[in-house]
Amino acid sequence: MALVWPAMAQDKPRSGGELIFAVPSEPPSYDAHQEETFGVIHPVAPHYNTLLRTDPTDKTGTKPIGDLAESWTISSDQKTYTFKLRHGVKFHDGSDMTSKDVKASYDKILKPPAGVKSLRAAAYGSVESIETPDAHTIVFKLKWPESSFLLNLASPWNFIYKADILSKDPHWYEKNIMGTGPFVFGEHVRGSHWVGKKNPNYWNKGKPYLDSYRALFIKSSSAQVAAVRGERAHIQFRGFTPADRESLVKALGDKITVQESPWDCVLMVAMHHEKKPFDDKRVRRALSLALDRYTASKNLSRIAIVQDVAGIQVPGTPWATPPEELEKLAGYGRDIKAARAEARKLLKEAGVPEGFSFTFKNRGIPQPYEPLGIWLIDQWKQIGLNVKQEIVEASAYYSTLKRGDFETAMDFQCGFIVEPDLDIARFLAASDANYGKHKDKVMDELYLKQARATSPEERRKYLRQFEKRLLDEEVHSIYTLQWHRIIPHSAKVKGWTITPSHYLNQQLDTVWLAQ
Repeated sequence: MALVWPAMAQDKPRSGGELIFAVPSEPPSYDAHQEETFGVIHPVAPHYNTLLRTDPTDKTGTKPIGDLAESWTISSDQKTYTFKLRHGVKFHDGSDMTSKDVKASYDKILKPPAGVKSLRAAAYGSVESIETPDAHTIVFKLKWPESSFLLNLASPWNFIYKADILSKDPHWYEKNIMGTGPFVFGEHVRGSHWVGKKNPNYWNKGKPYLDSYRALFIKSSSAQVAAVRGERAHIQFRGFTPADRESLVKALGDKITVQESPWDCVLMVAMHHEKKPFDDKRVRRALSLALDRYTASKNLSRIAIVQDVAGIQVPGTPWATPPEELEKLAGYGRDIKAARAEARKLLKEAGVPEGFSFTFKNRGIPQPYEPLGIWLIDQWKQIGLNVKQEIVEASAYYSTLKRGDFETAMDFQCGFIVEPDLDIARFLAASDANYGKHKDKVMDELYLKQARATSPEERRKYLRQFEKRLLDEEVHSIYTLQWHRIIPHSAKVKGWTITPSHYLNQQLDTVWLAQ
């Protein structure tokens, strides 16, 4: 099967048509500042702009470009970011968008009013003040330099709302739409569909290309595949399994295009550091040494949405671990016999007997939790351990992790932009997502050093030290395989580029339909 990548340079966009896509989840509310599901981003993002966005032609999803910002400067001490906003941008009701609206939106995200939650306020702890010296200038002043700040402003969750509306009712956006984006609101029929129509007054002249889009809410994976196979939907933006890809390619031939990418999602093993024998780093290291990740990459990628062997960042992105460095970490070497021999030796030294039994709790979701859980148990059996898997229903799983009601358990990380600050903060001692409950001051210090490093080389140095401490020296967590994103879509869909995040590239302003 040949993979076909977008050929945007060779194709000339045409206007018209309705893009139809399946969405497996429906929005709990319309307010992206308060939500964390793609069920909001996929149908709602085309109505909005953000201050910055990631380059929609970049497959790594790590290059910030202006959206409402036309240009920006950064002070020499990297603590003052000054953005010049585009002129002539209007909300869908015809009113002008100014710096007042950008400030009000960020005020809501950073310091939400009583009764309004913000899931991302903690990510902006470096912000000291936000100033608006004129209608088209906004200035962020930081307490300290922060490497990830610019990219964090490109968050797809940070819709720019209208200040006058927020001042009257900070809850208004939970049930209503009013943005500056390429599409105006059409209708939302709960349980059925969402429609957006082309904004005829969009500030970026010539875009969007589509007349409209229609999101179909379809929960069943087989029904989503059937919709694409039957050409009742052009695409489903989250991802399909390898088997789904094969069936669609077989059924549709050259009518289907397949885009694939590493995915900024990974399943990990949390080991409860306050329970024996997992309080002993020799035991934790043995569990990682037992895993034959490279063979698993070949075999599991045929049946599950996983593929690459990786460290703490997505392969192919700016902060990823070079393969030759990765192989030096415990459990990442190529000699699995030697690794398992070391694992057995460590277990013996730690007083763990042959045939020792423990429980591994797994989340009750088929992909990729089920195949990875079975694989882990088999790998640990290879070093003389007997592991019982206990499946916990999905809705109850996170409360199980938060209570610490486990010996070992499947942990989960999925980011909206590939950026170390966002992806590895969960391993800090104070993090609510540190389910293994390790308290490692060295890790905390290394995190701050990489976050405040002012050169890429310096930051990479601290990231590699952080990674070695996390996965090799202390083995606080065990990474399995990186998720792999597979998007088989109608060959008519042009101008959309896959990234490692299913939250990015959903404004749809660059998308067009071939005849």
